Amino acid sequence: MDSLPGLPSVWTLLFSGFWHLGLTASNYNCDDPLASLLSPMAFSSSSDLTGPPSPAQLNWRIGTGGWSPADSNAQQWLQMDLGNRVEITAVATQGRYGSSDWVTSYSLMFSDTGRNWKQYKQEDSIWTFAGNMNADSVVHHKLLHSVRARFIRFVPLEWNPSGKIGMRVEVYGCSYKSDVADFDGRSSLLYRFNQKLMSTLKDVISLKFKSMQGDGVLFHGEGQRGDHITLELQQGRLTLYLNLDDSKARLSSSPPSATLGSLLDDQHWHSVLIERVGKQVNFTVDKHTQHFRTKGEADALDIDYELSFGGIPVPGKPGTFLKKNFHGCIENLYYNGVNIIDLAKRRKHQIYTVGNVTFSCSEPQIVPITFVNSSSSYLLLPGTPQIDGLSVSFQFRTWNKDGLLLSTELSEGSGDLLLSLEGGILRLVIQKMTERTAEILTGSSLNDGLWHSVSINARRNRITLTLDNEAASPAQDTTRIQIYSGSNYYFGGCPDNLTDSQCLNPIKAFQGCMRLIFIDNQPKDLISVQQGSLGNFSDLHIDLCSIKDRCLPNYCEHGGSCSQSWTTFYCNCSDTGYTGATCHNSIYEQSCEVYRHQGNRAGFFYVDSDGSGPLGPLRVYCNITEDKIWMSVQHNNTELTRVHGANPQKPYTMTLDYGSSLEQLEALIDGSEHCEQEVAYHCKRSRLLNTPDGTPFTWWIGRSNEKHPYWGGSLPGVQQCECGLEERCLDIRHFCNCDADKDEWTNDTGFLSFKDHLPVTQIVITDTNRSNSEAAWRIGPLRCYGDRHFWNAVSFYTEASYLHFPTFHAEFSADISFFFKTTALSGVFLENLGIKDFIRLEISSPSEITFAIDVGNGPVELIVQSPSPLNDNQWHYVRAERSLKETSLQVDNLPRSTRETSEEGHFRLQLNSQLFVGGTSSRQKGFLGCIRSLLLNGQKLDLEERAKVTSGVRPGCPGHCSSYGSNCHNGGKCVEKHSGYLCDCTHSPYEGPFCQKEVSAVFEPGTSVTYVFQEPYPVTKNTSLSSSAIYTDVVPSKENIALSFVTAQTPSLLLFINSSSQDFLAVLLCKNGSLQVRYQLSKEETHVFTVDAENFANRRMHHLQINREGRELTIQMDQQLRLSYNFSPEVEFRTIRSLILGKITESIGLDSETAKANTAGFVGCLSSVQYNHVAPLKAALRHAAIAPVTVHGALKESSCGFVVDSDVNAVTTVHSSSDPFGKTDEREPLTNAVRSDSAVIGGVIAVVIFVTFCTVGVMIRFLYQHKQSHRTNQMKEKEYPENLDSSFRNEIDLQNTVSECKREYFI
Repeated sequence: MDSLPGLPSVWTLLFSGFWHLGLTASNYNCDDPLASLLSPMAFSSSSDLTGPPSPAQLNWRIGTGGWSPADSNAQQWLQMDLGNRVEITAVATQGRYGSSDWVTSYSLMFSDTGRNWKQYKQEDSIWTFAGNMNADSVVHHKLLHSVRARFIRFVPLEWNPSGKIGMRVEVYGCSYKSDVADFDGRSSLLYRFNQKLMSTLKDVISLKFKSMQGDGVLFHGEGQRGDHITLELQQGRLTLYLNLDDSKARLSSSPPSATLGSLLDDQHWHSVLIERVGKQVNFTVDKHTQHFRTKGEADALDIDYELSFGGIPVPGKPGTFLKKNFHGCIENLYYNGVNIIDLAKRRKHQIYTVGNVTFSCSEPQIVPITFVNSSSSYLLLPGTPQIDGLSVSFQFRTWNKDGLLLSTELSEGSGDLLLSLEGGILRLVIQKMTERTAEILTGSSLNDGLWHSVSINARRNRITLTLDNEAASPAQDTTRIQIYSGSNYYFGGCPDNLTDSQCLNPIKAFQGCMRLIFIDNQPKDLISVQQGSLGNFSDLHIDLCSIKDRCLPNYCEHGGSCSQSWTTFYCNCSDTGYTGATCHNSIYEQSCEVYRHQGNRAGFFYVDSDGSGPLGPLRVYCNITEDKIWMSVQHNNTELTRVHGANPQKPYTMTLDYGSSLEQLEALIDGSEHCEQEVAYHCKRSRLLNTPDGTPFTWWIGRSNEKHPYWGGSLPGVQQCECGLEERCLDIRHFCNCDADKDEWTNDTGFLSFKDHLPVTQIVITDTNRSNSEAAWRIGPLRCYGDRHFWNAVSFYTEASYLHFPTFHAEFSADISFFFKTTALSGVFLENLGIKDFIRLEISSPSEITFAIDVGNGPVELIVQSPSPLNDNQWHYVRAERSLKETSLQVDNLPRSTRETSEEGHFRLQLNSQLFVGGTSSRQKGFLGCIRSLLLNGQKLDLEERAKVTSGVRPGCPGHCSSYGSNCHNGGKCVEKHSGYLCDCTHSPYEGPFCQKEVSAVFEPGTSVTYVFQEPYPVTKNTSLSSSAIYTDVVPSKENIALSFVTAQTPSLLLFINSSSQDFLAVLLCKNGSLQVRYQLSKEETHVFTVDAENFANRRMHHLQINREGRELTIQMDQQLRLSYNFSPEVEFRTIRSLILGKITESIGLDSETAKANTAGFVGCLSSVQYNHVAPLKAALRHAAIAPVTVHGALKESSCGFVVDSDVNAVTTVHSSSDPFGKTDEREPLTNAVRSDSAVIGGVIAVVIFVTFCTVGVMIRFLYQHKQSHRTNQMKEKEYPENLDSSFRNEIDLQNTVSECKREYFI
């Protein structure tokens, strides 16, 4: 064809591929009765009740009135020879006239030759037709896909249990004509062009073929500049090579463009259609289509001289071909509307024939058989016994790794011969009794579905096993082995009633196909086996190979690799990011909000915005704070970038790469409440946007590849910067600082936040080419917060109400997930109906969730029962899933209910009604309660938006804290929001989204934190707190003190609480590392509680809790040691004035022990300090400007966990970054200040660390040497054996020694 002036439309492409095919059964009348005019000789059967074949046309009443077999069993069939290949569109059946014999279900088989039958399939499964309910009524079935064949066979499956098999049949269709060419493997047809070069922008090539060979070239064309197109059979699959590039790439070095089909060497017709427009190609084999785009710059395919069909002949060498030729038949071969075979038949000059090409299809009379059952299938064939030697050969194909191929008992006591597949390897064993005399292993991965030829020969002490024409011999010495052929050869398995010596099968039976069986060099007639005149068999399909490629199409989703056995397929989901039987479920959550809800802290995560949908996961940074959860996506250029020499004719352009597809980013943005990107333009004599009506000097490209001439902080469509909107630009005549065109550095910085334009994918700059003109730009990461779906909820308050959505389309895989809460006894969550199919999820009782689904094989129902009621008005999670492998139902964390899906029968879920959420189409059994976060196959349903226009349903659902309030820890308060909840950590010593992150700091010698009790300070937006009494000067009725510490110094003062009088409470470490709690309640009375279980100045984290309720005191150390004490009624507690952490800096009357501990104060790390509802350390670190807290000395925030792993006395400040993509100070963006003193500082730090280590070492040695003296000091601290289990000290009454009103207590 000549080059086209332009690309045709897609519709032109589609229709042009079919115009040459003429009329088909779907667009003209093709429903003539074909059997009514047949002679009785056209009918044949497996057996006949009367002996000779009986006519069995529809409404036949003569003689026996139809066909009935001699025995009614599953091996019977009725066959018709229609005389020629015809197009069959429908069938009809009756029972046998005047009898109780009829068939209630049957299947169909077709053949061109009366051999090598093919079963009729629909939905890729062997189809079962419904038969008759009596002898006379006619049941008619129109075939979903017409069939072209000469022979048709009816196979009864079930029949009237009160009668026998009986049938009268009719077949409907019309004549079928085609052009056929037969290639013998050494021939081809050459289609020569009228000109030297054929250049086409569009190609349509169609054909049908059948072959027994797995390899061979169907057609080929190439040009001298490198273009080529080749269609080739390779191992039973079709491979298309297509190259439009002038790179001189040849076929031998090019990778295939596409590969389709499987098991195409089955001697059945297969259709091929190739459609190309420019680089876009549709490649279809049978019903499977692959779309791809060719590489290269050109759109035209340039072919020189000719196209060859059937092979690739070598120019100048007649009969020589570059690759293996096609051996088989091709039918209706069209190239761009040209009927190639018709031209060849008419001997037109455009066609040159190489070798012997005939125009009728020669059919090899080969009879395959199928071993169906892995436990009971076998074939018994007789041999010639007592012949010196043995010869057996056959071909097989299978998907199973294991199975018995052949077992025979040899004559003359020469042993048993076993041939089997084990792990995909062929294994031949000859053994006598328990002695193995010979073994051969050969081949690998023979369970690949391809035909493999096997031959066993034993002659004159030599044993040879030949696999695919490669011979192998045993490693053992076989000179003493004498083999005599046996009388019975068992293929595939053993009968149940045989002794071990007659047939051995150490593994399971073979499942697969065999053909071309030879014993003693004689072919075996398998039709005679079928007719019962030769050998015996069980569970075989004779005269067809019913192998099926269960990995075509590949139902493993998201790039999962498919493998298979004879009965099922398996998916390997490794490295896909997905899991499940078909790799359907994402292992990642859909947003940072979900990760936060699970209790995760800030960090890098993968989010999968559409769950089980087609989009892959995306790596983001989740900055999980107390009020917002930010998702940040980094790109490849977030640094400040300098630009020189750009002008409108030669602009500077930078494309941003986010490491993901634009579709992934759009899904993330669309699912968020708010998104933004900070953009900064630093300039010196470099203009940014010009005037609002002028041509911009700089612009950026967004998601739809649109040009946007507005800058951060401005509105879409307004060509301004943030300063222009706020009327604060450097020059009021301009709307951007940079447009003032100053000689000094300035900048325009702001946030782009219009979601429909984000993300920024490219920036273009055109004004840095003038004298002294410089610019630098920075575009920050994409940042989003708020999950629009996770808290999207509705409330149903009438049983008749529901929300409706479009039909749920999920033919092969379906997953449904949501949260619900209710107080109702039952109700339907959702329902979708088809003609027969349906899907339904409901709460069927207070403790039972039911998932029911029907794909046409009858309903399947899964039930999960909860040990506790589910109608408790708490949120519960439900996930239901159906795939081709299994159906499952999950409720909360209860055990999952699963059921395997049948491999046969219907498997497409076909729904056509609306999807009903919260009710049913009948408006009965509606759901009362709340549903939120509804996902169907990863698609998010906006329930709230639909509820706004639906009566009986309200958007939103309050009460999140009732379900999730327990997620707020350590005194955090759950605060209800419309979209979820948050944890208010105001009165907690912890912070973070769940009040679990410790607030800790390193104290140096002399560091002091003083908190003065007074009215509360405003740390939240809600300043009208009702808990002000906590802070006022009152007598505390209770004290709850908690803190954690790490130190290596003794003595140390951890905490000091001063009352309005001279009373105080001190927590300190004594010289020996024991912990003391000292209550001075008056000048005369002091209570000292000592915890002496170990030296607590041991650089490990320790946790202390002191609780006083009235006069009852409890002290707990490290969750192990516990002390209880009741103060006497005379004891009086004073008003609290201040709380001090570390060194006491004011003049207070202290006793000697407290004064010693206060010498250096505290050196180490304090964490999560709390006194009642006050968090003094948190106030000092977070709210120092407004809280009644004073800090003296160095207080450095750090993690105590980090301190544990470091030298306590040499800890530097460690700040946890809230965002790894955080901003830096860019006021002087191009100043590159090198701080040369950093090396000096590093050296000083190293020296300090070394000195500190030495000091600590001396201290530890000193403490060890004087430990015993410390135990006998003036406090008379109590000694405990080192091996005393601390658990024995729990809840003990302590002895108290009274000395001048000082009371000492030991634990």
